[in-house]
Amino acid sequence: MKVLCLLAIASFSALWAQSAPGAAPPPPPLPDLPDDAVVAIFGDGTKFTMGNFRKIFEALPAANQQMALRNREQWLHQWELMRKLTKMAEDAKLDQESPYKETLAYGRMNVLATAQINAAINQIVVEPGDIVKYYDSNKVKYTQVRVKAIYIAFSDDAAAGGASQGKKPLTEAEAKAKATKLLAAIKGGADFVKLVKENSEDETSREKDGDFATLRSSDNIPDAFRAAVFALKKGEVSEALKQPNGYYLLRAEEVTVRPLSEARDEIYNELRNVRSDEWLRGMDRDAKVQIVNPAFISGMPAPAAPAAPTKQ
Repeated sequence: MKVLCLLAIASFSALWAQSAPGAAPPPPPLPDLPDDAVVAIFGDGTKFTMGNFRKIFEALPAANQQMALRNREQWLHQWELMRKLTKMAEDAKLDQESPYKETLAYGRMNVLATAQINAAINQIVVEPGDIVKYYDSNKVKYTQVRVKAIYIAFSDDAAAGGASQGKKPLTEAEAKAKATKLLAAIKGGADFVKLVKENSEDETSREKDGDFATLRSSDNIPDAFRAAVFALKKGEVSEALKQPNGYYLLRAEEVTVRPLSEARDEIYNELRNVRSDEWLRGMDRDAKVQIVNPAFISGMPAPAAPAAPTKQ
């Protein structure tokens, strides 16, 4: 039976492959037809409407959706073939035999469990007042810092990088020493922008007088950057921050808090995700299982019962 199943799967895969060549152009959009428009009549006389197709299409995996749109005639033929084979299997009561019965039961359980999760999540309500309260209590999360940067590159490979420009690249120790010296000069009153132009090896920010980025706590940035940047006040400069190929000195040019209007959607999604997670965790806690045969878990046979004492 397994061989036949594999052959059937392989056959359907081959059929799909014929209608889905590599490097194919994007699929066309869904046909602009009303739901009650009949698009095909199958061998048993069953009418197949645009509405039928739309419902099936929405349930298909993304790859299969593209295939269905690229060759709709082929898809209809394959759908009819699957209908015929399914009817034959039901007539032969294969759906009541193992392992098909169990596979169908598992698939049904999986689909319905997912449907219940989605239904529960869709019922979660986040009130406008909840969003405002969360924003007021977590404003530090919405802080954004516009920074200028001085970048000092290093390489412990003497043949790398700057040698091609006629200057020897700094080692890590040399770069750190230079960054530390620049930081001392800045604290002593040196002009930060002047030092940028004379020393920074980040060409893009150097051409903009050191303007580097506006960083948010939600950005995907290194932890060292995150901790240092969001501890800065306007005008303050960070310690030398090591990255894989260089050290940064960052100066906070402007420290602001994103307005609620910009953060509202982000907060809504975060609260919804938190409540969804709480619901799922609660369901998980309520799923009780009593293990009555430890051998099932351990994989080891249960110890034999002690032999009854013999009478003398």
